[in-house]
Amino acid sequence: MGVRTRRADARDRDLVVSVLAEAFHHDPVSSWVFPEEGHRRAVHGRFLGVFVDVALTEGRIDVREDGTAVALWLPVPAGEPEEEDPTPALMRQTADPGNERCELVGRLTGALHPHDRAHEYLLMIGVSPGRQGEGLGAALIEEVLERCDRDAVPAYLEASSVRSRALYERLGFTFTGTAVELPDGPSMWPMWREPNAG
Repeated sequence: MGVRTRRADARDRDLVVSVLAEAFHHDPVSSWVFPEEGHRRAVHGRFLGVFVDVALTEGRIDVREDGTAVALWLPVPAGEPEEEDPTPALMRQTADPGNERCELVGRLTGALHPHDRAHEYLLMIGVSPGRQGEGLGAALIEEVLERCDRDAVPAYLEASSVRSRALYERLGFTFTGTAVELPDGPSMWPMWREPNAG
């Protein structure tokens, strides 16, 4: 499937946040962070906007030209970070200061994030609900994975649902063996992909 994409910049921020908010509105993890649906709809965009700002500043965001799919990528260097990641606290402060789950999800995923090798991190990918199931997300990811293969760079992500885990497995990712267990909530599956030498 030929997917025409472009790299997002700051002018695309609202579009990217909107696609992610709709794509993840019923996601198990988002539903755990914000259990009350009306409240989720009110603050979810602020929460996801933190990820968007990080990717715009430190990584890249690929946008399908028709605005129906977005993918946020971060290059992660080898070696343990020298300082604590401020993103989880910022997520809570920005979106919902009284909700510790906003911060906890980032802390728990960060604790399992591998740092022994440099890799590309698929921070988030979202497809507009009306277009899900058409292969748009897979095609968007494959563009970066092809580059990873050429450059011999691994890739990493956390699957937040059984459905997304199955998609990532088809793209060559494998479960690392230790799930992120959200207290009284769903699991997330860290997944790693070695570059395809073929």
